[in-house]
Amino acid sequence: MIREAMLYLPLEDQRVSCVLCHHNCQIAPGKFGICGVRENREGKLFTRVYGDIIAAHVDPIEKKPLYHFLPGTTSFSIATVGCNFRCSFCQNWQISQASKGKDIVDHGQEYSPQDVVLSAKKHRCQSISYTYTEPTIYYEYAYETAKLAKKEGLANVFVTNGYMRPEALETIKPYLDACNVDLKAFHEDFYKDMCGAHLQPVLDSIRFMKELNIWVEITTLVIPGRNDSEQELTQIARFIRDVDPDIPWHISRFHPDYKYADSDATSVESLRLARSIGIKEGLRFIYIGNIFGESEGTVCPNCQKMLIPRKGFYISENKIQKGKCPFCGTPIAGVFRE
Repeated sequence: MIREAMLYLPLEDQRVSCVLCHHNCQIAPGKFGICGVRENREGKLFTRVYGDIIAAHVDPIEKKPLYHFLPGTTSFSIATVGCNFRCSFCQNWQISQASKGKDIVDHGQEYSPQDVVLSAKKHRCQSISYTYTEPTIYYEYAYETAKLAKKEGLANVFVTNGYMRPEALETIKPYLDACNVDLKAFHEDFYKDMCGAHLQPVLDSIRFMKELNIWVEITTLVIPGRNDSEQELTQIARFIRDVDPDIPWHISRFHPDYKYADSDATSVESLRLARSIGIKEGLRFIYIGNIFGESEGTVCPNCQKMLIPRKGFYISENKIQKGKCPFCGTPIAGVFRE
């Protein structure tokens, strides 16, 4: 469906300035922003993907990945086509980089915010996740859905590249409970060359999410030869520590795909190195992803007792009581329900 967009400013000659993300696209009449789904029609900006979902699934919340936000529950997960990044290593490229512009109407099926909430409740999910592609680019749809979800007692989760402007976060803050942010690297050249974006806005978004009291977890997809040096992993770990050492860091294995199909998969040794660096830098919760059986459980950072054992995306028990370790009483950061 086509709806007038939020967060844009009119300019001269019927041009508009989109202030949703840090690309700050200035769009001429009849043209689209970088995301390919927001169009200027005679001086007004419209979203072309409102209510048009390309994916809808019931997922474990751990798949987002979120390990400290309602662990063991399921999340109704949705997406539209499109993205404001152009990651050459994207693992969801079939939908994030789908045809843009005029062909956008050929993708997805109509699914209203009410439909999403009803489906989440039908499947007994405790949250709705806006994921798979970039939720910022279907902001209006996510915003209206999140408002309805909150009224029905459901939590809302963004799985995001973190490139939204502060205004977007402030507007949705009353309804947004948690974010998993992809911190893809820690140097500007990586973001510029491989994503078509910049690093600093992502760092600023992570800090601002914490200021807004949104629960944050961070994922880094470790790509051989691109962001896996000891120096860069140390920079990422130090940044997270300086924001909040309780932020869980998910270090995920890269699988060759899209324009990086000829690359090697990440070695287990590289992921273990990243984890050891995170521990050395003072991070309290570090998880290795995309490798079964590697550092999946939540351990008390004080007494080292296993609190939430996991196999893949599933937990077998949750020993955390009233937000604390039952063995030593140490507070465990996160959002937990008894």
